[in-house]
Amino acid sequence: MKSIGTKREKWTRIITFWTQEVARTMHDARRELLTSFHDFRCQRTNWSIVCCERSGLRPVDLGNGYVDMTLDNIANGEPMAVYNVSDEVPMFLGITLNNVMVSFNCFAMGLLTSFGTGYMLLCNGIMVGAFQTFFYQHDLLWESSLAIWLHGTLEIWAIIVAGAAGLALGNGWLFPRHLFTVGVFPSGCKEAGLKIVIGTVPVFVMAGFIEGFVTRHTELPDLLRLGFILTSLSFIIFYYIYLPNRNDMESQKPKIAMYVKRPFGEKLNASFDFIKENWKQLFKYSTYLILPICLIQAANFEVV
Repeated sequence: MKSIGTKREKWTRIITFWTQEVARTMHDARRELLTSFHDFRCQRTNWSIVCCERSGLRPVDLGNGYVDMTLDNIANGEPMAVYNVSDEVPMFLGITLNNVMVSFNCFAMGLLTSFGTGYMLLCNGIMVGAFQTFFYQHDLLWESSLAIWLHGTLEIWAIIVAGAAGLALGNGWLFPRHLFTVGVFPSGCKEAGLKIVIGTVPVFVMAGFIEGFVTRHTELPDLLRLGFILTSLSFIIFYYIYLPNRNDMESQKPKIAMYVKRPFGEKLNASFDFIKENWKQLFKYSTYLILPICLIQAANFEVV
């Protein structure tokens, strides 16, 4: 007899995707995640040092128009006025869409090997480093940090996670022999990497919402904004570090091993095992799909 937990898992496929499948994939991609994090952090730190050593260096990575606008805002006593340039909803939608596109580009650059994704992380790390250092040079580091990391904690981390997916994809091109090694993450790296990137979409939505609706309110108490940042950081630690590394993560792996190279005979056996295990769900969804089509066709059938 199947347990109630197994039945619920089949009925809540969407929930298990976010709570189990993404977590398992992140566990397998932990090396790529660590590499992506250090790559981004090093570029951000190095560029900050360069900007500090050359105090007259103009942060062209941010764009001359943006720099001039920010200098005007600082002169007017509103250094974070850039977050008030548009209404909340258009800003939320535009930023969220842009960030999702950046994450998919970061993943897709892995098609050019892991150096492509590394280049994307380099550009984003330099941009963040230049941004923070620019405000530091104007004695606005604390104020800018509260505003930037209010949404940037989730936003930057999601880009780092997308970078891990791209590195996994790129490593699959650089080291193809690993594609045929059972139990190694690059096996099926395209599917697994895409799963990681899809898993970042809700994170970008949350970050976009905060940037569109909350970041603009610089009059909020510093303690409250710091609380938002710490809450976002707690979510990251729980979902991307604790959850994938739980002791029972191995026991949650599916009965049929995915992303494994098999001979033709084993492929047939795995296919029949999958059908045997999920035939009720397959029959149910096939009925829900085919029956309405048959009824519509019968209603429109013209008898000769």
